[in-house]
Amino acid sequence: MANAPRYQQIKAYIEEKIETRVWPVGTRIPTEYELCDLFNVSRMTVNKAVRDLVTEGLLERTPRLGTFVTEPKAESPLMDIRNIADEVTARGQHYHSVIHALKRLSAPVDVAMRLGVMLGTDVYYSEIVHYGDEIPLQLEQRWVNPALAPAYLEQDFNQTTPNEYLSSVCPVNTIEHSVEAINPSAAVKEALAMKSDEPCLLLHRRTWSQQTLVSAALLYHPGSRYKLTSRTDR
Repeated sequence: MANAPRYQQIKAYIEEKIETRVWPVGTRIPTEYELCDLFNVSRMTVNKAVRDLVTEGLLERTPRLGTFVTEPKAESPLMDIRNIADEVTARGQHYHSVIHALKRLSAPVDVAMRLGVMLGTDVYYSEIVHYGDEIPLQLEQRWVNPALAPAYLEQDFNQTTPNEYLSSVCPVNTIEHSVEAINPSAAVKEALAMKSDEPCLLLHRRTWSQQTLVSAALLYHPGSRYKLTSRTDR
């Protein structure tokens, strides 16, 4: 890094302090004036380094209080489906899940419409909270068409995820996504250990295999810990 621009050297210094946990989450980093003195550079140079790290989600500015190390947000692609367990482990975190429900039920009106089946049809339902380093990242509520995944209820979703299992037995060829910001119910807040005033991102997902609806899912994410991304190549 000796030949790198000064702002990149400052970024690398801060990143190293965070990665080695010298500055753990919640730490207020030195002020921009202090970093200017430390590196003998202008405030503009320091500001660029800090601003980049804020954009990347490693730091968070709090007016009148300072700049703090923040918990990086988990990130998922909006236009694709990835296994959340793989996403978590790819970030160097420990993944595990807690199963809240795994059962057969008679589809009420909203589920029948969501899954494209007749009212009262037997469907499978699972409710699972996915964690990264003991922090809840996603509450997954999923309804599955038994005709396409008859062994769904027999799976050990502590060892695999619904997404991983369904992708193996009925490969997806069509995905439907929609996203909204919501004020979640008390039950969702409790499951995700959310603050009372924290926003929630809700991703509605439906997947098809060979033109048949396989599953419909509601994926809840704490707004402070998750972001959804999209990229289009033209």
